[in-house]
Amino acid sequence: MPPVASVDDSAPGRRRVTLVALGVVAVSSAVALVAGLLSWTPAPTEAARALTGDEAERLAAARVATYRDVRAGVRVVLGTGAGRTDLIGWVDWSRPLAYLGVGGPGAGRDRGLVQATPTAVVHRPDPTVIVAPARPPLVPPGDRWRLRSLPAGRGLAGALAVLFGLAADRTGAVEPLRAGGGRWLGRDTVGGEQVDVLQAAWPPTGRTDGTPTGPAGASPGQPTAGGADPRWWVDRDARLRRWAGRLADGLPITVELDHADRPALWPVDALGGRSGLPRAPTDEEAARLGRLATRLRTGPGAAVTVAAPLGGTANLRGTGWLSWSAGVAYLSVAELDTLGRRTLLRRDRAGFARADVPVEPGTAAPGPPLPPPPDVGWRLAGRPADELDMLVDTALRAGGPPPPADATVRIRGDRRADRPVDVFEVRHRGQCLRYWLDRSGFPRRLELRTAGGAWAQLDLTPGPLPAGVTPPAPKPAGPKPPRAASPPGKAGGPVRAG
Repeated sequence: MPPVASVDDSAPGRRRVTLVALGVVAVSSAVALVAGLLSWTPAPTEAARALTGDEAERLAAARVATYRDVRAGVRVVLGTGAGRTDLIGWVDWSRPLAYLGVGGPGAGRDRGLVQATPTAVVHRPDPTVIVAPARPPLVPPGDRWRLRSLPAGRGLAGALAVLFGLAADRTGAVEPLRAGGGRWLGRDTVGGEQVDVLQAAWPPTGRTDGTPTGPAGASPGQPTAGGADPRWWVDRDARLRRWAGRLADGLPITVELDHADRPALWPVDALGGRSGLPRAPTDEEAARLGRLATRLRTGPGAAVTVAAPLGGTANLRGTGWLSWSAGVAYLSVAELDTLGRRTLLRRDRAGFARADVPVEPGTAAPGPPLPPPPDVGWRLAGRPADELDMLVDTALRAGGPPPPADATVRIRGDRRADRPVDVFEVRHRGQCLRYWLDRSGFPRRLELRTAGGAWAQLDLTPGPLPAGVTPPAPKPAGPKPPRAASPPGKAGGPVRAG
């Protein structure tokens, strides 16, 4: 009979082997669970087959049902493993607007908060978001938003394009789906509801509904890697619950929709601000608009602050002064996060003048020097050169004829400088402008909708102008061309900047 000691000596070894085996099983189970969550592959219930007539009709109507729900909560997984990016928030397809928190191990410089329309993306970076993003605050922070330009069809731009494309305002043709353009893959459960998992190309009904392609032209409609079409989790009421596919660059993406999580969204200022109930101005409001020019021309002027997201990447900030009686605006403008230089912008009755000047180290947001330096290489122009010029020009023209009454609507009530204001929107001659008038009739803010779909703001504070804002003209750069070389009023013609 073997010694008892040999049995006792082997017991710790067996326990260690058992613990190691259990650990391997636990790790394997966790990996399998995460992989399942990221791939959303349904457990096969039957063999894949062609769509029935009912399934084809529900799939064709799925994006319309999403659009009619107006808003939904969304969770997005983009990529896998160490390159995964997680997005959580909401989409309002009626505006349209997406509002998301972005995180995950692969988020990189996209970490933080994002608001987007199909044509513009603004980002509030937050490098502290490491593992997973939190649901964004319903009232977004008012500071640190930046206009972003994203590579089309890839990463965050591709995910936004998918989110906007999951809703459509009309149903396209069903026949392609009935004729073999889609497949039934199985059944699954999402949010306690039984769904059918269907497979069809993007979009499942053809591009007959004018679906926007997303920011920067991003299109999610490219064939997926290996030729497999996206999968659509559709319930009995034709509501889309989940979508999984690949972006144009092959990156896997999964979107889950929560149709019960649908708060009203609040766009940041750069995307137009919160919603209102547009209506025609009352008689009192129309009279206040009619008195605007007189109110401005008889006033002392105003200090101005500019926030202008222009183009795809320009985030301009500036300060200065404006006088309606003298017809002069004078500002200092710089690109956010760009140190060492600024642009002086001057507008008077003769036209525009610009000059680039250096900034002293340690100066965060300098105002324009007084008086304007005459010999800094002023570039003169007779007409606005860009949307910043148009915004300043619009501010000065507010001292002229009032906006047309039939082109003006009251968007909402708001507050500015601790005062109640009425926000009026004017669409006239291809421009979309907003006047924020307080009860005295003074415009506390002017806004211009840019070609990229963002809003540039010019905030005004009434008060006397400092000495030197309206001195003699600065000297243009180089010799001045003869007046006959270009008729007055033409872009690039000889104008006086003073």
